[in-house]
Amino acid sequence: MKESDKNVAEFIEKIMEDASLETPSFDFTSKIMAQVAVAENAKIKEYKPLISKTAWFAIFGIFALVIGFSLIGSDQKSAFDFGLNSVANLIPTIRFSDTITYSILIVTLMILIQIPLLKNYFDKRFEV
Repeated sequence: MKESDKNVAEFIEKIMEDASLETPSFDFTSKIMAQVAVAENAKIKEYKPLISKTAWFAIFGIFALVIGFSLIGSDQKSAFDFGLNSVANLIPTIRFSDTITYSILIVTLMILIQIPLLKNYFDKRFEV
């Protein structure tokens, strides 16, 4: 061992002998336990969505009705005619192949199945 290392080691030992251990205050434990009790009594807010399930069903139903009336509607003017017929006449008729139609339907179906499954999975995963 080098001479400088010995001097450093002796210096550290001397300082450690002079230093005293720090101790917490007398009521340290009771203060901590009081804070723990307050934290346990704090209410955890339960998650509530901004738009309820019934509201989503109502929105979807209204949307489906509007789409249905615009597709099936007659040539007569009605309260539901928002100029959709004139816009529909401007757009040429689009034909999709059977493959594209089936793939769009399958992808839509899979998304509609996966969303509730994933939501259920993450709800169970993060339950406390």
